[in-house]
Amino acid sequence: MTTIDHFNLRSFDLNLLVAFDALMSEGSVTKAARRLKIQQPAMSHSLSTLRVLLQDELFIRVGQVMQPTSRARSLAIPVRQALKQAQLALTGGEAFDPTTEERTFRIAMSPEVELLLIPDLTARLRRLAPGIRLLARVFPYDAMEPSLEDGSIDLAVGCTYTQTSRRSFETLYKTEFACCFNPGLLTMSNPVELAAYLAADHATISQNETLQGCIKDALEMAGVDLSVVTAAPGYMSVLSAAQGSPLIATVPSRIADRYAPLLGLEVSPLPVSLTFPPVNMVWANHADGDPANSWLRQQIRDSFACTGVFGEKKVCAEPVAERELERL
Repeated sequence: MTTIDHFNLRSFDLNLLVAFDALMSEGSVTKAARRLKIQQPAMSHSLSTLRVLLQDELFIRVGQVMQPTSRARSLAIPVRQALKQAQLALTGGEAFDPTTEERTFRIAMSPEVELLLIPDLTARLRRLAPGIRLLARVFPYDAMEPSLEDGSIDLAVGCTYTQTSRRSFETLYKTEFACCFNPGLLTMSNPVELAAYLAADHATISQNETLQGCIKDALEMAGVDLSVVTAAPGYMSVLSAAQGSPLIATVPSRIADRYAPLLGLEVSPLPVSLTFPPVNMVWANHADGDPANSWLRQQIRDSFACTGVFGEKKVCAEPVAERELERL
């Protein structure tokens, strides 16, 4: 058992750790003060004291946000875990109650998941946990792992997010694609024939320097070459391009089923077999047993469980989430 240096701890105001955690969560002295129900000068004083004691700036103002330094990021998880343990010890039980909790969950998402999950998850949280807010961010893959580790995000959901030794994951669903086109601008049979698909101009989603974007690897594996004339970072832009021009938008089937009819587009299965990675949910190993993180993961599972493979809404019984509330 680790010996506690009571003398040195006695000389350190442990309330400063509470202030530090609030600053990490809010990224603002004003918002952190509001969260702790204290005046802004008191929060500024706590930050100044922390800077002196820890011999580091800890938070640097960048625009309207206080960005944590490397030292602050290294402290974030240990401080959060220590405060959680203290809270559990004082309350004698689990600290998370979704019906009364007030906090912001931060989730990294791929563009597909953003369009599919945000509407349903928001409705679910409004019903089950009115004090919980959701901040979704489209995250590049290389920025995800450090953000999970330092607590900047709680979860990541997307097709490129995978397991490593420092994070856990589960597959939510397999990714399938469809093609969409405006029948008023492009004369095609439905289902679209392979020859017509290959001869047409195309719009795809891309968040890199290639026109083929996220389907580039799948096209190469299938030995298919498409004439891509438009590539954009968001699926609604790609679908809108197909609405206004005689071209085909190749998008995930769930996106096509849910949003293409709103733009007057026809949806057809792909006439060529393409293989895509599944959509995974990923979280840091240290959050595996966290009741709040576990509850959020269940809400995401339930949101997708009430959507069919091609986006078709299922009639769900009372959500699993509400049964989960009873268990918690």
